[in-house]
Order: sequence, then C-alpha cells, then structure tokens
Amino acid sequence: MIRGVGASSGIAMGQAFVIPTWEWDFPEKMIDVTDLAYEFERLYDGIRHSKDELELIKQEIKEVVGQEQAYIFDAHLAILEDPIFMNEIQGIIELQYKAAEVAVKEVIDKFVGMFNLIDDEYMKERALDIKDVGNRLLKHLLGDTSTTVPPIDHPYILVAKELTPSQLAHLDPTNVLGLLTILGGTHSHVSIMARAMSVPYVLGLEGKLLRPIQNGDFLIIDGQEGTLYINPDKLTIERYQARKKNWLEFKESLQEIADVAPLTLDKSLVNLHANINSVMEIDQVLRNGASGVGLFRTEYLYMDRDSLPSEEEQFEVYRHAAIQLKGRPIVIRTLDIGGDKKLDYMPLAKEDNPFLGYRAIRISLDRSDLFMTQIRAILRASHFGNVKIMYPMVTSLDEVRQAKSYLERAKLELSALGVPYNANIEVGLTIEVPAAAIIADVLASEVNFMSIGTNDLVQYVLAVDRMNENIAHLYNPYHPAVIRLLKTVIDAGKRAGIPVGVCGEMAGDIRALPIWLGLGIEELSISVQTLLQVKHRLLSSDAATCKSLVDRILLCRTSDEIIELLAQTEQLEQTESIVGGN
Repeated sequence: MIRGVGASSGIAMGQAFVIPTWEWDFPEKMIDVTDLAYEFERLYDGIRHSKDELELIKQEIKEVVGQEQAYIFDAHLAILEDPIFMNEIQGIIELQYKAAEVAVKEVIDKFVGMFNLIDDEYMKERALDIKDVGNRLLKHLLGDTSTTVPPIDHPYILVAKELTPSQLAHLDPTNVLGLLTILGGTHSHVSIMARAMSVPYVLGLEGKLLRPIQNGDFLIIDGQEGTLYINPDKLTIERYQARKKNWLEFKESLQEIADVAPLTLDKSLVNLHANINSVMEIDQVLRNGASGVGLFRTEYLYMDRDSLPSEEEQFEVYRHAAIQLKGRPIVIRTLDIGGDKKLDYMPLAKEDNPFLGYRAIRISLDRSDLFMTQIRAILRASHFGNVKIMYPMVTSLDEVRQAKSYLERAKLELSALGVPYNANIEVGLTIEVPAAAIIADVLASEVNFMSIGTNDLVQYVLAVDRMNENIAHLYNPYHPAVIRLLKTVIDAGKRAGIPVGVCGEMAGDIRALPIWLGLGIEELSISVQTLLQVKHRLLSSDAATCKSLVDRILLCRTSDEIIELLAQTEQLEQTESIVGGN
C-alpha cells in the first residue's frame, strides 16, 4: 500500500492507462523582417482557434458538471487576453525575429519556471494553467492535431505526472474510473473538477513509487484515504470490492433522509448548513436538505477575472442566493483573500509568511473602497431574504468595531438614497486565530453569532502549515490544545447568549460529530457533498452521551487517546444500530 493524498473521494479499481510525460521539441526558427505581418497573422489566428476551443470545452463542462466548474476555463481564456503574456510573445517576434511558436514556447517556459519557483500552491496552479493554454496555442501554430490523451474504449484509471483541466475535459467520463497523478494539489482546478464529476482522485506520489506504474497494471485507489495499491492480492481486491459496493448502496440510501429534521435521538436540534462558493450550488444545497448556507465564500466572485466586481454585480449574486433559499439563512463572508488566495489584478506584496500577513479583514479595513462596495451589496440583498454578514480572521475588538462602523456608514448611505435593506441584519465573525479564541468572551459581546473556522485555527494553534508535506502529519485537529480551545470559544458564546457554529474540514468530519454534540454546538457548516453523511450519523447519536464523552476527552493528554475514545464510540453506535435493527 502506498499513501498519497486524497483529492476526490471514492474507490476506483481497474487497469492503469499511463499518459507519458510529454514536452514540445522543435528547432528555433528565425524569420525575416518582411515576414512579421504574416507571423502576427499566424499568432492571432492561433489565438482565435484556441479561444473557440476553450469556449466549446467550457460549454461541454457546464453541461456535464455545471457552471461552477466551467469557470475554470474563463481563467484560461483570460490568459490569452492577458496583456503581459501577449506583449512578451509579440515582443520576441517583433524584436528578435523569431517564429510565433518559438516565441510562445519561450514565454510559456519563462512564466512556468517563474511561478514554479514560488512556494505557493496557487502560483503553481497558475503555472499549470499557463502551460495548458500555451500548449493549446502551440498545437494550432504547428498544425498538430494529435491529443495528449488518446481515446480509450474501455474503463481505466488514468495515471500521469500531472494533469491539466483541458486533458480532463477531453476524457470520456463513462470510461474514467479514477485519476492518479504524481504531482498536483487538493485545491487545483483538476481536483475541483474531479470532485464535481465524482471521480476518485489520488495525488502526491512523488518519491513514493518503487517503480513506475505501467499500462495494464491493476490499481486500487481510495480517494478518501489517499491510498494506492498496485497489482494487489486477491484478498485486497475482494475487500475493496465489498467496500465499494457498500459505499455505493449507502450513498444511494442517504437521499432518503434529505428532508428529515436534523435531530439527535434525544431530540437535540443541530442545524446543518452548507458551504458554497457560487449560487450555482444552491440547487444541490436544497436537494440535500440543508438548513441554510452557513458560509458563502465571496472571494470566488473576485477571482479569475480582470477587475473587481461592481456593487451591482455583487448585489445581483447575493440577491439571487437569498431568494433561492426562500427564508433559509445565508451567511455571507466578506472578502477573504491573501494567504493562498490571490487576485491577478490586485497584486499583494511578497511576504515571507503570507498566512500571517496582509489578508482577509486586514485588507478590507485597509481598502475601505473595496469593503464599502461589498457591504452595500450585502445590505441591499438583505431586503430579499435571511441574509447575515460575517467578517473573516478577526483578531481584536478594534477590528470588529471598525468593521461595524463601516456597516453603519453603509446603512446611512443606502437610507439617504431610499434603498431598502434589513436594518437589523445579523453580524458575525470567524474565530480562526488563537487570539480571537482566547478573547471570545469579549468579541461575543459585539456580535450576533460566531463561527469557528477550524482549518486556520488548527494550523495557527499548532504552528503547522497543512500544505507543507514535510510537516503535514503534525496537523492534527484532535490535539488536546485544539479541543480545549474549542470549548473556550463555545462556552463564551453560551455565556453571551449567541450561537456558535463551526465550519472547515473538522466540521464535516463524521468522527468529530460527538465532540460537537458534547460541546453543545447547534450549527455545523459543511460541504454539500458530506452533509447527508453527517446527518446520517447525527440521527443515530445521543447528545447527552456525547456530553459525557467530551468530559472524558477533555482529560486526555494526547490526540491518540482522543481518537481512540472517538473510535470506541463509533464502534458502539454501529453495534447498537445492528442490535436495534434485529
């Protein structure tokens, strides 16, 4: 068994089809000054054909997995229109008298090399986008009609060093059992597409294979666990066949509980909200019976475009979401960029520690023009539904008061214009920084609700970058310090009489559910894909029993002790379920 990183859940079993590592190799071709016009015509013709192809792919992807994933190809189209990228190519043709394909390859190599030097997953993803777009343009310039993914008429697990969105878009989804790449990231465009297509995906295998995978090797990949088996024995195959069958049957049965109220066995209500990046996901939110939207990540409105979204544009998106939810709450988080999320048109200064730097509410308070535009849009949308506003990465009372002062100013501006809004809109904040967790009692006195952002809180408490492969094993949400700090925040909310919710990966981890029930959490905001799985366990859990369990967990000295207690509880629940069903 080889352990990589799971990027899209599910089990795939089948023969490997390996895409060979492939690079362009052609001689450097010079042109005469009299050929400049013709060379530019070739370049522009190649760009037109590339754009036409991308528009077609975008439409095909939209029909298969929806608008949310189709936006990826807007980023590719934007590269072909990027003035810096195009000026570099044109400059090489015009000043160095090199053929268009030579100029394109030089610029691709330059930008890809530059971005790959930066230790940042987002920038490496941009490098892959540029490579993908550049290769498409080169194919047109060279008249190459071949494909890097030959058509295969039987089911297979695709194996590659790295995979681009274009390659994935060209695959026949009926034959793709799973994906396996040596490189890649869980937040990459390919990972996003794989999850949307429900294709199991395991990545991060660099340096872990004893020999290269060959065409025809029988593979088992588990996208949940991030594991790979190459030519496993009969017992392993039979074990995974049974697991896959059980999982598919279980997944199908979950839809039956979509409309069931999220109550524990002893009738404790826990609202299960969904996290979304786009209004396009709301249909699935409603289909899976979510209580509302607990986190609308608005930064995706700002990404993969050339300029900031206007107030009107944002208002229409927020309004549409509020109307679609028909009175269910929607918590709109203000812009959370910086760290691993960047905007091409709003470059931020290079920082040694971007996750500890200029990001989230710090940018909003510094850029009042940007902040006020978003707040006005959210306020206007609040007239059309149960809209709430939430500030990310707050660390002090001063920041909360500053943000609230901008909100009051926006209210006055809208009132002066006679624009309707909910004057009593609820205001909340995310607890992601240890400082905020420690003074949660102080912050709670200023807001209507708080939401614990577990991803950042855990990595800040433990001083562990969860994206750093060398220390990723130290990222442990079940560390006793994390559990104790969670209790501090939740207790502060109870004393202040305001609800405390939880978002992030830990919120959707079924294993952690007894902790949330035991600590008295009444709201979880989780991915729409895992919502029904969490509800399934919630319906068979007893809140009072979980309270006793948490009392024991708080006495644990290691994460192993905590995980063992949780495992025993899960085993006991399963046994009682079997006994109760007989």
